[in-house]
Amino acid sequence: MKAHYHRVPGTTKDTFTVRHDVTRTFTSIWHYHPQLELHCVVQGEGVRFVGDTISNFSAGEIILLGENLPHNWQGNEAYFRDDPSARFEAIVIHFFPNWLGADFLNTSEALPITKLYEKARRGLLLQGELVPIVRQLMDEALRAAPLDRVIILLSILKHLAQSDSIQPLASSYGFYQSNEQETVRLNTVCNYTLANYTREITLEDIAAIAHLSVTSFCRYFKMMTRKTYFQFLIEVRISFACRSLTDNQLPIEVICYESGFNNLSNFYRQFKKVQGVSPLEYKKKYLNLIVRNQ
Repeated sequence: MKAHYHRVPGTTKDTFTVRHDVTRTFTSIWHYHPQLELHCVVQGEGVRFVGDTISNFSAGEIILLGENLPHNWQGNEAYFRDDPSARFEAIVIHFFPNWLGADFLNTSEALPITKLYEKARRGLLLQGELVPIVRQLMDEALRAAPLDRVIILLSILKHLAQSDSIQPLASSYGFYQSNEQETVRLNTVCNYTLANYTREITLEDIAAIAHLSVTSFCRYFKMMTRKTYFQFLIEVRISFACRSLTDNQLPIEVICYESGFNNLSNFYRQFKKVQGVSPLEYKKKYLNLIVRNQ
């Protein structure tokens, strides 16, 4: 999927930035930037897009994004239904690969960090005991003096480089970049899909939204995303089904139809194709994980 270049806020003297975002909405455009990004969700939930992957995000998640890796977050409107005063909150660190100078990366001591940067081109989801360690350091970075922030970021990179508790997210191939018009078109398609995934969406519908003929849209979407639109739509529906399964409040049959599927057997087939397990196995795996962490 092509993405739009985004200039990360900061002064020309900043080698890296640390910020604490609190907002009523949590929606970004499909974008990329030359800085790596360490993104911690403090509060909120929704759907995230990293490279060619679609999944849910929720409070506590930390992801390291490599340079020029397209991504965006879309907040879940249902998040506000139980608490109208709720907010989305995140701690974000942006830093250039050579934030300590190009010569530093050429030293033998920095080799683990260089390898980490290469892995981060796919996006890395932190797991296990690594999450609270990095979260605490990110909290400290927000309050620290400039020199102390340098030490803290180095400490974070050390923990990441030495840990096996990291899950790659996107495919290993490179991702396209775009101009503003292409970005607007793809974000329009994405936003329409997220708002209408529970109902039937035809190629005629989505092509009209993109202001293209059906043939042109299919060719365009496949070239940009390396998947068909219906593959994309199914992945969006499965991501919402996963959230409903982890909520543990609705029967699987109900989740099937509320996620936009109109056939139970097709839901089971598509779910296993995307997640590798059946809906029931996914639910049991999540509940067992909750029990172990209690």
